[in-house]
Amino acid sequence: MGKLLQQAAALWRKLSPTRYAYPAQDMTLGARRLHLVGSIHMGTQTMMPLPTPLQKKLAQADALIVEADITSGASPFSESEVCPSLAERLNAEELQALQRLCREVAIDAEAIDTLPAWQIALMLQAQQAQRLGLRADYGIDFQLLGAAKAQGKKIIELEGPQAQLALLKALPDKGLSLLQDTLKHWHTNARLLQTMIGWWLESPPADSHPVLPGTFNSSLNEVLMLQRNRSWQHQLTALPPGNYVVAVGALHLYGEGNLPGLLKKGEKKGQYRYRP
Repeated sequence: MGKLLQQAAALWRKLSPTRYAYPAQDMTLGARRLHLVGSIHMGTQTMMPLPTPLQKKLAQADALIVEADITSGASPFSESEVCPSLAERLNAEELQALQRLCREVAIDAEAIDTLPAWQIALMLQAQQAQRLGLRADYGIDFQLLGAAKAQGKKIIELEGPQAQLALLKALPDKGLSLLQDTLKHWHTNARLLQTMIGWWLESPPADSHPVLPGTFNSSLNEVLMLQRNRSWQHQLTALPPGNYVVAVGALHLYGEGNLPGLLKKGEKKGQYRYRP
């Protein structure tokens, strides 16, 4: 009877998953229990401290899993290769838009003229976030990393800074399409940032496929979102038994090919029995 009651309780938890006041969901993959958190890499001061339920989840976890440990080591962007002038890589309209945005976010256009396009795109996005009042040390993964290290928790990286750098360097034309999309979707990206902040300060989306504006073309979405989700799925399913808090960018939890959806598909196929 006791075993039947335990099974009934487990089924009830599965059919009635806990809803959190921030973007997150719990998943059980065999002997692995994951608390998937949709992190915001740059946040506002009002996002501190971390929500109490998340702090409790971390305290109970065997390890914290993040995309990369952003609190350790030197910046991987300190050295840059020299590329042709932006006037040779962008058309006249794009170049004009870039110069306007550089003035808007106080970036010296001449200083970035020969940087790789992906690096320019990240610099623009970072400055845009700062202009919206966001800071890296208020970001969810930054706060989680600090709390985990203070508690002596194990940190597991899904990628690490060097792997992320290699991914960016491998983009065609030094990431030119990433820069072009940044210019094209500048205001859309600002709205998306504000939407994601709202997921933490107000409430997360009610379903796994909210209507969100697109800021990547299909090729970039495949490389920067879908391929990484598939890679993370394989890594998470290879974990030893235990409790884990998993913090990845919030957009990886929603939309087509999202990480929770991939993990659920594997669960239905019975792929998650632990094999030591």
